[in-house]
Amino acid sequence: MNTNSTRAPFPGHPGAARRVSDRLPVFPWDKLEPYKATAVAHPGGLCDFSVGTPVDPVPELIQKALAAHTDTPGYPTVWGPLELREAIAGWLNRRCGAVVGPRAVLPTVGSKELVASLPTQLGLGPGDQVAYPRLAYPTYEVGARLCGAEPVEYDSVDELDGSRVRLLWVNSPSNPTGRVLGAAELRRAVEWAREHRVLLVSDECYFELGWEAEPVSVLHPDVCGGDHEGLLAVHSLSKRSNLAGYRASFVAGDPVVVGELLGVRKHGGMIVPAPVQAATIAALADDAHVAEQRDRYAARRSALRAALEAYGFRVEHSEASLYLWATQDRPCWETVAELAGLGILVAPGDFYGPSGGNFVRVAFTATDERVAAAVERLTAAR
Repeated sequence: MNTNSTRAPFPGHPGAARRVSDRLPVFPWDKLEPYKATAVAHPGGLCDFSVGTPVDPVPELIQKALAAHTDTPGYPTVWGPLELREAIAGWLNRRCGAVVGPRAVLPTVGSKELVASLPTQLGLGPGDQVAYPRLAYPTYEVGARLCGAEPVEYDSVDELDGSRVRLLWVNSPSNPTGRVLGAAELRRAVEWAREHRVLLVSDECYFELGWEAEPVSVLHPDVCGGDHEGLLAVHSLSKRSNLAGYRASFVAGDPVVVGELLGVRKHGGMIVPAPVQAATIAALADDAHVAEQRDRYAARRSALRAALEAYGFRVEHSEASLYLWATQDRPCWETVAELAGLGILVAPGDFYGPSGGNFVRVAFTATDERVAAAVERLTAAR
């Protein structure tokens, strides 16, 4: 056995050169663990409003569709059956006002997978820039770093270098702030992207969760003039149908770009399982369960917002999505620690960029009982 310690380590081992993980930031949720331990130790138990994972049951009609297709021993296709793509196209038309054909849609294995891998699948690399909002979902940056591209934050697209940006992310409703971009704001981003021949991808995963503003899709004619060239929209069933565990999502828009992604993903075997494809068809065909879930979230949102404001928080934006973007006008980690002492766990705003350093993100995806417990604790501690 050769024990020569001078040999180079295997790729991926500690000490190896060019480890992919070295390009990436520290996984933010690891930083929250000590505060979670404090919150868990509260006598009344943990009220977890940090991650924003669904807690309510998967609607029965979706469970039945999944169960009915579990005897599928053969390989499904990356593109999925025509019935699935027609269901996606029909939903986009019905709910987003976007006229999209089945050749312009592609199911994906969760939207986070797509966000993280899209720059790589598009062939981006060193010298290219991936731009995303200054306050943003961290995976936009991760996707850029994974392929060696340069991540660039922006407040306005006019700040960006159109000669270097290859991929422009917009996010409405926003994670973390819940801000909704109007048609005029989206239209300006589309105009800029087209002027500079930049692919614009709109993350619209919270589209059906508008509270004080109605979200608009980048694929809507009022935004893009009915022309989807150079545009993609990303949607997820995790939030609207409680399907985070199913990894059900899709991307739609420019059929040329969708076709390119399809070709790449065929080689990578990026396939949504056949039972999940069937469940997606059932979920997109039914609006009733979405309305029921919205009502649950609306009640939780109202209760938490009132309690937070009475406690001394100011809530900004938050007109859509599953979060309240709240501040006490002091460093976010101080707020995280204070609330952890009450058994309440929230996400620090700097997870989403330095400009969120005085905010916390409060997810209202906990059960009614946990929301009521948190309200009671906030009220008693005033």
